[in-house]
Amino acid sequence: MNLIEIRGLEVSACHGVHDYEKIEAQRFVFDADIETDFYRAAESDDLRRTVNYSALCNLIAGIAKHNTFNLIEKLAYECAFAILENAPVKRVKLSVYKPDAPIKHKFGTVGVTVETSRERAYLSLGSSVGDRKKYLDSAIEKLGKTRGIKVTKVSAYLKTQPYGGVAKNEFLNCAAEIETYLSPRQLLEEINRIEAECGRVRSVRWDDRTLDIDIIFFGRKVIYEDDLTIPHPDYFRRDFVLAPLREIAPEFYCPVQNKKIKHL
Repeated sequence: MNLIEIRGLEVSACHGVHDYEKIEAQRFVFDADIETDFYRAAESDDLRRTVNYSALCNLIAGIAKHNTFNLIEKLAYECAFAILENAPVKRVKLSVYKPDAPIKHKFGTVGVTVETSRERAYLSLGSSVGDRKKYLDSAIEKLGKTRGIKVTKVSAYLKTQPYGGVAKNEFLNCAAEIETYLSPRQLLEEINRIEAECGRVRSVRWDDRTLDIDIIFFGRKVIYEDDLTIPHPDYFRRDFVLAPLREIAPEFYCPVQNKKIKHL
């Protein structure tokens, strides 16, 4: 792992919940660990083959100076996201400290730390109500316009029979590969928003629906939570999920089934 480290970057800016904090500049101090591959830069001694830490400092300082946020949590995420959006990096861990925070106690500093990374995820999309192709097209478009998501591959659309014994209509399904720096939970929230915007109503499980988007894989993460399981349970028994995945990700290795998609 190659890390670019920034320590003690001090910026005067206006952030805070109090009115005067939005007018009077205060000190903010940034630390950042930025994971990227600079082997070729070390080999060639060429600045163009690495991430310029001076440019990163300018980027952080620019966001801090040209915006006004209530919370340093917001400031930290904006800086971390901007680095991922503007530089070829894998992971960012960024801390923001406010040494002159308006606290009526003696303290050294207060701050927050955020960590986010670029991951490849695979989604399964389906529709069985109305103009099914239009709903899938709209979902792909909305995903691509969501901050933190880049759609990199989309499979052909596939007509399939309903699954689960409740839905009656024929489905149109596809799979999408995305690159994202959102967390799995943040991605799920954006997916729920897109489903709602496309008229999704959650009433009876497995019933016909305008749009259904499932997270099948999120990198090689394995997650078991009340409303979020990754890899998606039973995906390997559903050909309407597997067939599109085989088209766009045949070599992807499932961390639970321990097989490549093309072998499932």
